Amino acid sequence: MRLPRIFRTTPFRLTLLILTLFLAAASALLAYIYVATAGEATRRTDQEIVREMRSLTAAYDRAGLDAVNQSLIERAASEQPFLYLLIGKDGKRVSGSIAASPVDKFNGQPTWTTFEVTDQDARGRTLKHPARGLQERLSGGEILFVGADVGEDEAYIDKVDRALFGAGALVIILGLSAGVLVSRNVSRSMAGLAGVLEAVNKGDLGARAEVRGTGDELDELAQGLNEMLDRLERSMAGHKHAGDAIAHDLRSPLTRLRARLEAAYIDVEAGKGDADRALAQALEDTDGVLKTFNAVLAIARLQAAGSAPDPVLFDPGELAADISELYEPLCEDKGVDFAAEVAQGLQVRGNREFLAQAIANLLDNAVKYTPAGGAIMLRVRRRSSGEVEFSVTDTGPGVPETDRARVVERFVRLENSRNQPGAGLGLSLVAAVAEAHGGRLELDEGPGKVGDSGPGLRVALILPRAA
Repeated sequence: MRLPRIFRTTPFRLTLLILTLFLAAASALLAYIYVATAGEATRRTDQEIVREMRSLTAAYDRAGLDAVNQSLIERAASEQPFLYLLIGKDGKRVSGSIAASPVDKFNGQPTWTTFEVTDQDARGRTLKHPARGLQERLSGGEILFVGADVGEDEAYIDKVDRALFGAGALVIILGLSAGVLVSRNVSRSMAGLAGVLEAVNKGDLGARAEVRGTGDELDELAQGLNEMLDRLERSMAGHKHAGDAIAHDLRSPLTRLRARLEAAYIDVEAGKGDADRALAQALEDTDGVLKTFNAVLAIARLQAAGSAPDPVLFDPGELAADISELYEPLCEDKGVDFAAEVAQGLQVRGNREFLAQAIANLLDNAVKYTPAGGAIMLRVRRRSSGEVEFSVTDTGPGVPETDRARVVERFVRLENSRNQPGAGLGLSLVAAVAEAHGGRLELDEGPGKVGDSGPGLRVALILPRAA
Protein backbone atom coordinates (compact mmCIF):
# COMPACT_ATOMS: atom_id res chain seq x y z
CA MET A 1 0.00 0.00 0.00
CA ARG A 2 1.39 3.40 -1.02
CA LEU A 3 1.83 6.07 1.62
CA PRO A 4 -0.15 9.32 1.32
CA ARG A 5 1.47 11.78 -1.07
CA ILE A 6 2.51 14.20 1.68
CA PHE A 7 4.72 11.51 3.22
CA ARG A 8 6.42 10.93 -0.14
CA THR A 9 7.35 14.55 -0.76
CA THR A 10 10.95 15.73 -0.74
CA PRO A 11 10.41 18.30 2.07
CA PHE A 12 8.99 15.58 4.34
CA ARG A 13 11.89 13.26 3.54
CA LEU A 14 14.35 16.05 4.27
CA THR A 15 12.52 16.70 7.53
CA LEU A 16 12.86 13.02 8.45
CA LEU A 17 16.55 13.11 7.62
CA ILE A 18 17.14 16.23 9.72
CA LEU A 19 15.00 14.77 12.52
CA THR A 20 17.01 11.55 12.43
CA LEU A 21 20.29 13.44 12.66
CA PHE A 22 18.92 15.60 15.45
CA LEU A 23 17.65 12.57 17.36
CA ALA A 24 21.03 10.90 17.02
CA ALA A 25 22.75 13.97 18.45
CA ALA A 26 20.07 14.42 21.13
CA SER A 27 20.27 10.72 22.06
CA ALA A 28 24.02 11.00 22.53
CA LEU A 29 23.53 14.10 24.70
CA LEU A 30 20.71 12.54 26.72
CA ALA A 31 22.73 9.34 27.19
CA TYR A 32 25.62 11.41 28.50
CA ILE A 33 23.28 13.26 30.87
CA TYR A 34 21.84 9.93 32.12
CA VAL A 35 25.26 8.34 32.64
CA ALA A 36 26.60 11.48 34.31
CA THR A 37 23.56 11.75 36.60
CA ALA A 38 23.55 8.08 37.58
CA GLY A 39 27.32 8.06 37.99
CA GLU A 40 27.26 11.17 40.18
CA ALA A 41 24.60 9.66 42.44
CA THR A 42 26.62 6.45 42.80
CA ARG A 43 29.85 8.35 43.48
CA ARG A 44 28.19 10.49 46.13
CA THR A 45 26.77 7.44 47.90
CA ASP A 46 30.12 5.62 47.75
CA GLN A 47 31.89 8.65 49.18
CA GLU A 48 29.47 8.81 52.10
CA ILE A 49 29.89 5.07 52.78
CA VAL A 50 33.67 5.36 52.66
CA ARG A 51 33.57 8.36 54.98
CA GLU A 52 31.39 6.43 57.47
CA MET A 53 33.64 3.39 57.21
CA ARG A 54 36.72 5.52 57.93
CA SER A 55 35.04 7.07 60.94
CA LEU A 56 34.23 3.67 62.45
CA THR A 57 37.63 2.13 61.72
CA ALA A 58 39.26 5.16 63.33
CA ALA A 59 37.11 4.59 66.43
CA TYR A 60 38.12 0.91 66.43
CA ASP A 61 41.81 1.76 66.16
CA ARG A 62 41.41 4.31 68.93
CA ALA A 63 39.25 2.45 71.51
CA GLY A 64 38.79 -1.11 70.31
CA LEU A 65 35.82 -3.32 69.50
CA ASP A 66 33.58 -2.19 72.34
CA ALA A 67 33.78 1.41 71.20
CA VAL A 68 32.82 0.43 67.67
CA ASN A 69 29.99 -1.75 68.91
CA GLN A 70 28.65 1.04 71.07
CA SER A 71 28.89 3.47 68.17
CA LEU A 72 27.04 1.07 65.86
CA ILE A 73 24.25 0.64 68.36
CA GLU A 74 23.85 4.38 68.74
CA ARG A 75 24.02 5.09 65.03
CA ALA A 76 21.64 2.28 64.12
CA ALA A 77 19.13 3.69 66.56
CA SER A 78 19.45 7.18 65.07
CA GLU A 79 17.89 8.42 61.81
CA GLN A 80 21.10 8.13 59.83
CA PRO A 81 20.56 6.46 56.41
CA PHE A 82 23.33 3.89 56.87
CA LEU A 83 23.16 0.13 57.30
CA TYR A 84 25.64 -1.51 59.70
CA LEU A 85 26.85 -4.97 60.54
CA LEU A 86 29.72 -5.99 62.89
CA ILE A 87 30.89 -9.61 62.76
CA GLY A 88 33.31 -11.03 65.36
CA LYS A 89 36.38 -13.09 64.75
CA ASP A 90 34.30 -16.24 65.10
CA GLY A 91 32.08 -15.17 62.21
CA LYS A 92 29.05 -14.47 64.37
CA ARG A 93 27.01 -11.27 64.26
CA VAL A 94 27.89 -8.86 67.05
CA SER A 95 25.57 -5.93 66.27
CA GLY A 96 24.13 -3.87 63.46
CA SER A 97 20.95 -2.92 61.60
CA ILE A 98 21.01 -5.92 59.18
CA ALA A 99 20.98 -9.59 60.10
CA ALA A 100 23.59 -10.95 57.71
CA SER A 101 26.31 -9.73 55.38
CA PRO A 102 25.25 -9.42 51.73
CA VAL A 103 28.82 -10.17 50.61
CA ASP A 104 29.38 -13.73 49.41
CA LYS A 105 32.81 -15.35 49.73
CA PHE A 106 34.54 -12.49 51.50
CA ASN A 107 38.33 -12.79 51.11
CA GLY A 108 39.36 -10.09 53.55
CA GLN A 109 39.88 -7.38 50.95
CA PRO A 110 37.59 -4.30 50.87
CA THR A 111 34.60 -5.44 48.85
CA TRP A 112 31.75 -3.46 47.33
CA THR A 113 28.35 -5.05 46.77
CA THR A 114 24.84 -4.16 45.66
CA PHE A 115 21.88 -5.79 47.38
CA GLU A 116 18.29 -5.28 48.50
CA VAL A 117 16.92 -4.44 51.91
CA THR A 118 13.44 -5.31 53.10
CA ASP A 119 11.25 -2.81 54.95
CA GLN A 120 7.63 -2.29 55.84
CA ASP A 121 5.57 0.81 55.25
CA ALA A 122 2.95 2.30 57.56
CA ARG A 123 0.31 -0.09 56.20
CA GLY A 124 2.46 -3.12 56.92
CA ARG A 125 3.33 -3.81 53.30
CA THR A 126 6.72 -5.31 52.56
CA LEU A 127 8.94 -3.09 50.49
CA LYS A 128 12.31 -3.77 48.95
CA HIS A 129 14.87 -1.03 48.35
CA PRO A 130 18.13 -1.20 46.46
CA ALA A 131 21.21 -0.70 48.63
CA ARG A 132 24.96 -0.55 48.25
CA GLY A 133 27.70 -1.24 50.78
CA LEU A 134 31.38 -1.77 51.59
CA GLN A 135 32.79 -4.59 53.71
CA GLU A 136 36.28 -4.56 55.26
CA ARG A 137 38.25 -6.60 57.78
CA LEU A 138 39.35 -4.63 60.83
CA SER A 139 42.91 -4.77 62.12
CA GLY A 140 41.86 -7.12 64.95
CA GLY A 141 40.24 -9.65 62.59
CA GLU A 142 36.61 -8.53 62.96
CA ILE A 143 34.51 -7.70 59.89
CA LEU A 144 32.69 -4.41 59.49
CA PHE A 145 30.04 -3.71 56.84
CA VAL A 146 28.69 -0.25 56.11
CA GLY A 147 25.92 0.24 53.55
CA ALA A 148 23.33 2.78 52.47
CA ASP A 149 19.82 2.69 51.06
CA VAL A 150 20.01 4.07 47.49
CA GLY A 151 16.30 3.84 46.78
CA GLU A 152 15.88 7.61 46.62
CA ASP A 153 18.81 7.89 44.24
CA GLU A 154 17.35 5.16 42.05
CA ALA A 155 13.98 6.91 42.11
CA TYR A 156 15.65 10.16 41.10
CA ILE A 157 17.48 8.43 38.28
CA ASP A 158 14.21 6.83 37.13
CA LYS A 159 12.60 10.28 37.02
CA VAL A 160 15.50 11.59 34.96
CA ASP A 161 15.18 8.55 32.70
CA ARG A 162 11.45 9.11 32.17
CA ALA A 163 12.01 12.81 31.56
CA LEU A 164 14.63 12.06 28.92
CA PHE A 165 12.39 9.54 27.16
CA GLY A 166 9.50 12.01 27.34
CA ALA A 167 11.67 14.74 25.84
CA GLY A 168 12.75 12.39 23.04
CA ALA A 169 9.14 11.44 22.30
CA LEU A 170 8.14 15.13 22.30
CA VAL A 171 10.96 15.94 19.87
CA ILE A 172 9.80 13.17 17.53
CA ILE A 173 6.15 14.29 17.66
CA LEU A 174 7.00 17.96 17.14
CA GLY A 175 9.50 17.10 14.38
CA LEU A 176 6.99 14.95 12.50
CA SER A 177 4.29 17.60 12.93
CA ALA A 178 6.64 20.27 11.62
CA GLY A 179 7.57 17.99 8.72
CA VAL A 180 3.92 17.49 7.80
CA LEU A 181 3.22 21.23 8.08
CA VAL A 182 6.26 22.24 6.03
CA SER A 183 5.56 19.54 3.44
CA ARG A 184 1.96 20.67 3.13
CA ASN A 185 2.93 24.34 2.63
CA VAL A 186 5.72 23.52 0.18
CA SER A 187 3.52 21.03 -1.66
CA ARG A 188 0.78 23.66 -1.98
CA SER A 189 3.25 26.15 -3.44
CA MET A 190 4.82 23.55 -5.74
CA ALA A 191 1.35 22.48 -6.83
CA GLY A 192 0.73 26.07 -7.94
CA LEU A 193 3.97 26.08 -9.94
CA ALA A 194 3.13 22.69 -11.43
CA GLY A 195 -0.32 24.00 -12.38
CA VAL A 196 1.27 26.94 -14.19
CA LEU A 197 3.62 24.64 -16.10
CA GLU A 198 0.72 22.36 -17.02
CA ALA A 199 -1.30 25.33 -18.26
CA VAL A 200 1.65 26.57 -20.33
CA ASN A 201 2.16 23.06 -21.68
CA LYS A 202 -1.44 23.14 -22.88
CA GLY A 203 -0.84 26.43 -24.67
CA ASP A 204 -1.88 29.05 -22.12
CA LEU A 205 1.11 31.41 -22.21
CA GLY A 206 -0.75 33.90 -20.02
CA ALA A 207 -0.60 31.66 -16.92
CA ARG A 208 1.58 33.06 -14.11
CA ALA A 209 2.78 31.73 -10.76
CA GLU A 210 1.61 33.40 -7.55
CA VAL A 211 4.27 35.46 -5.76
CA ARG A 212 3.38 35.42 -2.04
CA GLY A 213 5.69 38.29 -1.10
CA THR A 214 7.67 36.30 1.48
CA GLY A 215 10.95 36.77 -0.39
CA ASP A 216 11.94 33.12 0.06
CA GLU A 217 13.30 30.65 -2.50
CA LEU A 218 9.81 29.75 -3.71
CA ASP A 219 9.07 33.41 -4.40
CA GLU A 220 12.36 33.72 -6.28
CA LEU A 221 11.44 30.60 -8.28
CA ALA A 222 7.96 32.00 -9.03
CA GLN A 223 9.41 35.36 -10.09
CA GLY A 224 11.99 33.67 -12.29
CA LEU A 225 9.31 31.47 -13.86
CA ASN A 226 7.06 34.48 -14.48
CA GLU A 227 9.92 36.43 -16.06
CA MET A 228 10.74 33.46 -18.27
CA LEU A 229 7.07 33.14 -19.29
CA ASP A 230 6.88 36.89 -19.99
CA ARG A 231 9.90 36.61 -22.22
CA LEU A 232 8.54 33.48 -23.88
CA GLU A 233 5.21 35.17 -24.50
CA ARG A 234 6.91 38.22 -25.98
CA SER A 235 9.14 35.99 -28.07
CA MET A 236 6.22 33.95 -29.38
CA ALA A 237 4.28 37.11 -30.13
CA GLY A 238 7.34 38.53 -31.86
CA HIS A 239 7.80 35.39 -33.92
CA LYS A 240 4.14 35.40 -34.88
CA HIS A 241 4.32 39.06 -35.83
CA ALA A 242 7.59 38.49 -37.66
CA GLY A 243 6.11 35.60 -39.61
CA ASP A 244 3.06 37.65 -40.58
CA ALA A 245 5.19 40.66 -41.42
CA ILE A 246 7.66 38.65 -43.46
CA ALA A 247 4.81 37.10 -45.42
CA HIS A 248 3.32 40.56 -45.96
CA ASP A 249 6.48 42.56 -46.66
CA LEU A 250 8.17 39.93 -48.82
CA ARG A 251 5.10 39.31 -50.91
CA SER A 252 5.67 42.45 -52.98
CA PRO A 253 9.40 41.96 -53.72
CA LEU A 254 8.90 38.27 -54.44
CA THR A 255 5.90 38.99 -56.67
CA ARG A 256 7.85 41.77 -58.38
CA LEU A 257 10.83 39.43 -58.82
CA ARG A 258 8.64 36.75 -60.37
CA ALA A 259 6.89 39.22 -62.67
CA ARG A 260 10.18 40.65 -63.91
CA LEU A 261 11.61 37.21 -64.50
CA GLU A 262 8.47 36.15 -66.32
CA ALA A 263 8.45 39.33 -68.45
CA ALA A 264 12.15 38.95 -69.20
CA TYR A 265 11.60 35.33 -70.12
CA ILE A 266 8.78 36.26 -72.53
CA ASP A 267 10.83 39.07 -74.05
CA VAL A 268 13.86 36.86 -74.51
CA GLU A 269 11.67 34.18 -76.08
CA ALA A 270 10.33 36.82 -78.50
CA GLY A 271 13.85 37.99 -79.25
CA LYS A 272 13.37 41.56 -78.01
CA GLY A 273 14.42 41.48 -74.37
CA ASP A 274 17.66 42.35 -72.56
CA ALA A 275 18.51 39.18 -70.66
CA ASP A 276 21.53 40.66 -68.89
CA ARG A 277 19.56 43.61 -67.54
CA ALA A 278 16.74 41.31 -66.40
CA LEU A 279 19.18 39.06 -64.57
CA ALA A 280 20.90 42.03 -62.91
CA GLN A 281 17.54 43.33 -61.66
CA ALA A 282 16.61 39.83 -60.43
CA LEU A 283 19.91 39.60 -58.53
CA GLU A 284 19.29 43.02 -56.96
CA ASP A 285 15.79 41.98 -55.83
CA THR A 286 17.13 38.67 -54.52
CA ASP A 287 19.82 40.47 -52.51
CA GLY A 288 17.09 42.59 -50.91
CA VAL A 289 15.14 39.50 -49.88
CA LEU A 290 18.28 37.83 -48.47
CA LYS A 291 19.19 41.00 -46.58
CA THR A 292 15.78 40.99 -44.94
CA PHE A 293 16.11 37.36 -43.90
CA ASN A 294 19.65 37.91 -42.58
CA ALA A 295 18.44 40.83 -40.46
CA VAL A 296 15.60 38.73 -39.03
CA LEU A 297 18.01 35.88 -38.24
CA ALA A 298 20.44 38.28 -36.54
CA ILE A 299 17.66 39.68 -34.34
CA ALA A 300 16.44 36.18 -33.49
CA ARG A 301 19.98 35.10 -32.59
CA LEU A 302 20.44 38.01 -30.20
CA GLN A 303 17.05 37.55 -28.57
CA ALA A 304 17.56 33.79 -28.19
CA ALA A 305 20.99 34.21 -26.60
CA GLY A 306 19.76 36.87 -24.17
CA SER A 307 23.20 38.48 -24.18
CA ALA A 308 25.88 39.43 -26.66
CA PRO A 309 27.87 36.36 -27.80
CA ASP A 310 31.67 36.32 -27.43
CA PRO A 311 32.02 39.71 -25.69
CA VAL A 312 35.46 41.37 -25.69
CA LEU A 313 36.89 44.58 -24.27
CA PHE A 314 37.71 47.12 -26.99
CA ASP A 315 37.98 50.85 -27.76
CA PRO A 316 34.70 52.15 -29.27
CA GLY A 317 36.56 55.12 -30.75
CA GLU A 318 38.56 52.84 -33.03
CA LEU A 319 35.34 51.11 -34.15
CA ALA A 320 33.70 54.48 -34.92
CA ALA A 321 36.79 55.65 -36.84
CA ASP A 322 36.75 52.51 -39.00
CA ILE A 323 33.07 52.94 -39.83
CA SER A 324 33.53 56.67 -40.52
CA GLU A 325 36.09 55.86 -43.23
CA LEU A 326 33.46 53.75 -45.00
CA TYR A 327 30.60 56.25 -44.85
CA GLU A 328 32.43 59.52 -45.49
CA PRO A 329 32.84 58.82 -49.24
CA LEU A 330 29.20 57.71 -49.47
CA CYS A 331 28.05 61.00 -47.92
CA GLU A 332 30.28 62.99 -50.29
CA ASP A 333 28.72 61.23 -53.29
CA LYS A 334 25.24 62.22 -52.06
CA GLY A 335 26.24 65.79 -51.20
CA VAL A 336 25.83 65.38 -47.45
CA ASP A 337 28.29 66.75 -44.92
CA PHE A 338 29.71 64.09 -42.62
CA ALA A 339 31.61 64.64 -39.36
CA ALA A 340 32.67 62.48 -36.44
CA GLU A 341 33.45 63.44 -32.85
CA VAL A 342 35.12 60.55 -31.04
CA ALA A 343 36.33 60.65 -27.44
CA GLN A 344 39.58 58.84 -26.76
CA GLY A 345 40.45 56.29 -24.09
CA LEU A 346 36.99 54.71 -23.77
CA GLN A 347 36.37 51.02 -23.16
CA VAL A 348 33.27 48.90 -23.78
CA ARG A 349 32.64 45.18 -23.46
CA GLY A 350 30.61 43.55 -26.17
CA ASN A 351 30.49 41.85 -29.54
CA ARG A 352 32.39 44.09 -31.94
CA GLU A 353 30.70 42.69 -35.08
CA PHE A 354 27.16 43.23 -33.80
CA LEU A 355 27.97 46.75 -32.57
CA ALA A 356 29.56 47.58 -35.91
CA GLN A 357 26.42 46.36 -37.69
CA ALA A 358 24.22 48.43 -35.36
CA ILE A 359 26.19 51.66 -36.00
CA ALA A 360 26.24 50.92 -39.72
CA ASN A 361 22.45 50.57 -39.64
CA LEU A 362 22.13 53.96 -37.93
CA LEU A 363 24.37 55.58 -40.54
CA ASP A 364 22.52 53.80 -43.39
CA ASN A 365 19.24 55.29 -42.17
CA ALA A 366 20.79 58.73 -41.79
CA VAL A 367 22.27 58.67 -45.31
CA LYS A 368 19.04 57.29 -46.76
CA TYR A 369 16.75 59.97 -45.28
CA THR A 370 19.05 63.03 -45.24
CA PRO A 371 18.62 65.08 -48.42
CA ALA A 372 21.51 66.61 -50.37
CA GLY A 373 22.91 69.65 -48.59
CA GLY A 374 22.15 68.15 -45.18
CA ALA A 375 24.56 66.94 -42.51
CA ILE A 376 25.26 63.80 -40.46
CA MET A 377 27.21 63.66 -37.21
CA LEU A 378 28.61 60.52 -35.57
CA ARG A 379 29.60 60.91 -31.92
CA VAL A 380 31.19 58.60 -29.36
CA ARG A 381 31.39 59.93 -25.80
CA ARG A 382 31.21 58.98 -22.13
CA ARG A 383 28.15 60.11 -20.19
CA SER A 384 28.35 61.48 -16.64
CA SER A 385 26.90 58.15 -15.47
CA GLY A 386 29.93 56.33 -16.92
CA GLU A 387 27.93 54.85 -19.81
CA VAL A 388 29.33 54.98 -23.34
CA GLU A 389 27.12 56.51 -26.03
CA PHE A 390 27.19 56.08 -29.81
CA SER A 391 24.93 58.67 -31.45
CA VAL A 392 24.04 59.52 -35.05
CA THR A 393 22.38 62.89 -35.72
CA ASP A 394 20.98 63.89 -39.12
CA THR A 395 18.99 66.74 -40.66
CA GLY A 396 16.43 64.54 -42.36
CA PRO A 397 12.65 64.55 -41.84
CA GLY A 398 12.97 62.95 -38.41
CA VAL A 399 10.43 60.76 -36.61
CA PRO A 400 7.36 62.19 -34.87
CA GLU A 401 7.47 61.73 -31.09
CA THR A 402 4.31 59.59 -31.18
CA ASP A 403 6.00 57.12 -33.56
CA ARG A 404 9.42 56.83 -31.89
CA ALA A 405 8.49 53.85 -29.71
CA ARG A 406 6.98 52.10 -32.73
CA VAL A 407 9.74 52.50 -35.30
CA VAL A 408 12.08 50.15 -33.39
CA GLU A 409 9.62 47.29 -33.90
CA ARG A 410 10.29 44.85 -36.69
CA PHE A 411 8.88 45.61 -40.15
CA VAL A 412 7.43 48.95 -39.03
CA ARG A 413 7.86 51.65 -41.71
CA LEU A 414 6.38 55.14 -41.56
CA GLU A 415 4.48 56.62 -44.45
CA ASN A 416 7.30 58.98 -45.46
CA SER A 417 9.66 56.02 -45.89
CA ARG A 418 7.50 53.82 -48.08
CA ASN A 419 9.24 55.03 -51.23
CA GLN A 420 12.68 54.16 -49.79
CA PRO A 421 14.20 50.71 -50.13
CA GLY A 422 14.27 48.58 -47.01
CA ALA A 423 12.20 46.24 -44.89
CA GLY A 424 11.91 48.17 -41.60
CA LEU A 425 14.47 46.06 -39.73
CA GLY A 426 17.36 48.51 -39.28
CA LEU A 427 16.33 50.07 -35.98
CA SER A 428 14.94 46.73 -34.77
CA LEU A 429 18.38 45.19 -35.09
CA VAL A 430 19.97 48.17 -33.31
CA ALA A 431 17.47 47.83 -30.44
CA ALA A 432 18.17 44.08 -30.21
CA VAL A 433 21.94 44.75 -30.10
CA ALA A 434 21.45 47.34 -27.36
CA GLU A 435 19.31 44.99 -25.28
CA ALA A 436 21.76 42.09 -25.73
CA HIS A 437 24.56 44.33 -24.38
CA GLY A 438 22.52 45.47 -21.41
CA GLY A 439 22.06 48.92 -22.92
CA ARG A 440 19.24 50.86 -24.53
CA LEU A 441 18.26 52.84 -27.60
CA GLU A 442 17.05 56.45 -27.39
CA LEU A 443 15.43 58.50 -30.17
CA ASP A 444 15.21 62.29 -29.95
CA GLU A 445 14.63 65.23 -32.25
CA GLY A 446 17.61 66.37 -34.33
CA PRO A 447 19.05 69.90 -34.68
CA GLY A 448 15.73 71.34 -35.93
CA LYS A 449 14.45 72.74 -39.20
CA VAL A 450 17.20 73.43 -41.72
CA GLY A 451 15.87 74.99 -44.93
CA ASP A 452 13.21 72.74 -46.36
CA SER A 453 14.22 69.69 -44.31
CA GLY A 454 14.16 68.77 -40.66
CA PRO A 455 13.76 68.64 -37.78
CA GLY A 456 16.12 65.71 -38.10
CA LEU A 457 16.69 62.75 -35.81
CA ARG A 458 19.19 61.85 -33.12
CA VAL A 459 19.53 58.12 -32.35
CA ALA A 460 21.74 57.10 -29.38
CA LEU A 461 22.96 53.59 -28.66
CA ILE A 462 23.91 53.62 -24.96
CA LEU A 463 26.07 50.84 -23.47
CA PRO A 464 26.72 50.22 -19.76
CA ARG A 465 30.02 50.99 -18.05
CA ALA A 466 32.64 48.38 -18.93
CA ALA A 467 33.15 45.97 -16.00
